Amino acid sequence: MAKRKKHPRLPNGYGQIRFLGKNRRNPYGVYPPAKEEYENGQMKPQKAICYVSDWMIGFAVLTAYKAGTYTPGMENDIQVDDKKNAEDFIQSLLANYNQVQGIKAKEEPQLTFAEVFRKFNVKKFGHEYDAKKVKRTSLEYTLRAGFKNSAALHNRIFAELVTDDLQEVMDACPLRHASIEHIQNLYCHMYKYAMSNNLCTKDYSSYVEITQDDDDEHGIPFTDEDLKKLWETKENEVSEMILIMCYSGFRISEYKTLDVNLKERYFFGGIKTDAGKNRIVPIYSGILDLVKRRMKTHGALLPDRIDIFRDKMYTQLATLGIEKHTPHDCRHTFSKLCEKYKVAENDRKRMLGHKIGDITNDTYGHRTLEDLRNEIEKIEINLL
Repeated sequence: MAKRKKHPRLPNGYGQIRFLGKNRRNPYGVYPPAKEEYENGQMKPQKAICYVSDWMIGFAVLTAYKAGTYTPGMENDIQVDDKKNAEDFIQSLLANYNQVQGIKAKEEPQLTFAEVFRKFNVKKFGHEYDAKKVKRTSLEYTLRAGFKNSAALHNRIFAELVTDDLQEVMDACPLRHASIEHIQNLYCHMYKYAMSNNLCTKDYSSYVEITQDDDDEHGIPFTDEDLKKLWETKENEVSEMILIMCYSGFRISEYKTLDVNLKERYFFGGIKTDAGKNRIVPIYSGILDLVKRRMKTHGALLPDRIDIFRDKMYTQLATLGIEKHTPHDCRHTFSKLCEKYKVAENDRKRMLGHKIGDITNDTYGHRTLEDLRNEIEKIEINLL
């Protein structure tokens, strides 16, 4: 695949020319420099000055804007006929601009992927990547794992990376699906940081995808006796949440952002793969009261940090005399219950966010909410 032509990097405070997609008539957006900040220090995005068909035209518009001579519509009169000496012209103009503005030419090389990550790490977690004797969160360990598995990018100039570069690393990773998720998660965090600090002009993390099949089938479901003990202690907040997870089947991280529609009785959300994103799972009638109570009490299904809830879960299971299970085992319990009570296989996969053969939820779109509800309601709660 032919790569887009690279253009000179504009000075800080000059503005941006962003490529918005090849299928647009005017694929380049011309943006003035950001001036206002949000409370968190991120710059507020500016409205585009205009949209143009060629980067050179955008550069001319931006230069006129900086000089105070831009008038709306002037981009329609700019012609780009001879590009032979265009690059030299741009570099000369930028040098003159820097000289007039008193900006010293930057002698340091542009930041590499590894350098951007280390800066992000300090900003996000408050300490250096190599810091000793610091308490690290589960998110930090996840991103560090993703960074280690992205070694092929470490010495690459971050601003020069494109989707193909990022995707190639994910596709070449020989590890399990979960490790590839860590890489994708890393990309998302790094580009969010880089965009807010003018280290790149486009968020390429939003274009990568996990192409490997989900292999998270390894796990130990709760036994019927385990579930009985949990139901007997459903008034306990931790047992309550474990039961909700066992009868809905989302990943633990997905409960942090799920939309809960109590009126129409369904969950909406999901992450990771194309099949898993934005899926609908009916709220099983057996856990409806638990969900209502939890939303009324906390306003969310999982108000705790994942690592904190995991510790609470282990403590509660030990108290009940239940063998140690991970939060992910709840997902396997849901799958087991669906199989036990003859929920249609395609609907089981749909609710778990798995691929249905070579078909994803986006294309396998013939099942209504009520169709899924009829299937999930086949599950029984056996307390005998």
